[in-house]
Amino acid sequence: MKKLPILLALAATATLTHADEKKLFNGKDLTGWKGQPEFWSVKDGALTGQTTAATPVKENTFLIWDGEVGDFELHFKYKIVDANGKADGFGNSGVQYRSKVVKPEYSVVSGYQADFEVGKTYSGILYEEKGRGILAKRGEKVVIHEGDAPNKPKIEVAGEVGKSDDIQAAIKPAEWNDYVIIAKGGHLQHFINGKQTVDVTDETAVGAKKGILALQLHAGQPMTVQYKDIVLKTDK
Repeated sequence: MKKLPILLALAATATLTHADEKKLFNGKDLTGWKGQPEFWSVKDGALTGQTTAATPVKENTFLIWDGEVGDFELHFKYKIVDANGKADGFGNSGVQYRSKVVKPEYSVVSGYQADFEVGKTYSGILYEEKGRGILAKRGEKVVIHEGDAPNKPKIEVAGEVGKSDDIQAAIKPAEWNDYVIIAKGGHLQHFINGKQTVDVTDETAVGAKKGILALQLHAGQPMTVQYKDIVLKTDK
């Protein structure tokens, strides 16, 4: 079978039949979202999570959307910088999907996460927050099988969707990047700036088929993460 160029492949893959499209952020305030107010605000038309030396977060905290997703397609833009507004220090974040709240008083969630960071290793991977950890590294095509325990699956690397270094080269440090998440049944796909980063089939019983969306603000050194143009597509 002839391979499509990656942008054409993305366009072909990332389209739901009779999709219902919804903007999740009004560009003005936190309407429809909830989280720790000391860390989240709207700046320059973007949802902004920020920690400083004076206001650190001891545990990963999240801005949670007031809704739930099952099969969906999510488009958004992100920008992440370190304490100095650059991309050469600390900074890690991501979007939770099909997740659940585990500590409502601290806006802590668990579940699938489409990861990204200031650094050059984890952007685009599939991580499971407070669960099974890294499920697919960047560039991998993975099948997740039942293991000896729910949190110890057997991960089969069945191929690749691209070279990790090539994907990283397309990411714009300290600038806005386009991210797409597609989830249909147990099939999960991530894309950054038109390049597919992972392709995962989760065949396990614990693989969530529905849950919440949330934006992560990572514990650790001071950092700032921003999100905008957040659009959710679902089948009608």
